[in-house]
Amino acid sequence: MPRTRRIVAGIRRGLLDSRGPIARFEEDAVVWVDGERDQVDAVIWATGFRPEIRHLAPLGLREKEGGVRVESGVSARDPRVFLAGYGPQASTIGANRAGRRVARQVVAALG
Repeated sequence: MPRTRRIVAGIRRGLLDSRGPIARFEEDAVVWVDGERDQVDAVIWATGFRPEIRHLAPLGLREKEGGVRVESGVSARDPRVFLAGYGPQASTIGANRAGRRVARQVVAALG
């Protein structure tokens, strides 16, 4: 993620925390490359223009055609998985709108 002024400000205020690369996802957790495992309630994957979703394979999200069906930013197979900017939302404008929508959905889902 580019270190823009807003990103750096969020890190300094403790709002954003970069843990480094993800090694894999498990059904209810993220496993980091250092081996540490964190249980998660929701995953937001902002794919941009070149979606890379192989690491999501253990979650069984793909349809037989190979893609992940997303409805309003939420995986159709697992409502705990949110994908902003994936599929038809992959344009710059679509991804920005989708990101805001998904953020609201995650906040609502987590209570």
